[in-house]
Amino acid sequence: MSGFKSFARCDVPDPTTLPLPHAAPDLAARYRRVRAGRWRLALLLAACAVPVVASYLAYHVVRPQGRTNYGALIQPSRSLGDTLALRTPDGAPVAAASLRGQWLLVLVVDGPCDAACEQRIYLQRQLREMVGRERDRIDRVWLLAGDAPPPPPAMRAAAEATGGVTLLRADAAALARWLEPAEGHALAEHLYLVDPMGEWMMRAPAEPDPQRVKRDLDRLLRASASWDRAGR
Repeated sequence: MSGFKSFARCDVPDPTTLPLPHAAPDLAARYRRVRAGRWRLALLLAACAVPVVASYLAYHVVRPQGRTNYGALIQPSRSLGDTLALRTPDGAPVAAASLRGQWLLVLVVDGPCDAACEQRIYLQRQLREMVGRERDRIDRVWLLAGDAPPPPPAMRAAAEATGGVTLLRADAAALARWLEPAEGHALAEHLYLVDPMGEWMMRAPAEPDPQRVKRDLDRLLRASASWDRAGR
């Protein structure tokens, strides 16, 4: 009898313990598909981010030897932020953040507009026109430092004939904390380039060569073409 019981105990399997024949392979295949899908999504997101990151690093972080930029790169760049109190010539406040979203060619007027001031206004207008179809990605800004009078109405009308000009007034001390001239020069002697994120990142030389400034603009506009569009 004891032998019979032992035989029954060893040779009759419990059907509830039998594995499903294809369960394990199906689960493994499903896991592989989910993992592959996640990798594809991560690669897609990375591909979308690469142009933005690369163009930002190219002009804000990396400065390879042999760079051919004509204007002085500002390292680190200086944010327009919200600390620069801007207002219209009539005194109405303007949020600094409202200037973001476009490349800005900025000139400073710190007194009555003399012949050199008129030349910079003309250069600012011509540079925007010289970039051709990309001109709508650039706004021109005149910043009146302190109590400086605005340029004559006829000069402003001539400048606006080729697109709008934003005329704003700023505290002279606050303006000098944001922008900075080259050594031996005044703040009003330069054109300043601000990127669409509101970062001052390049300064043209005093009395610059327009063609060389244009080449800087062309490079910057090409580098940012994947993420910057005309208009705010």
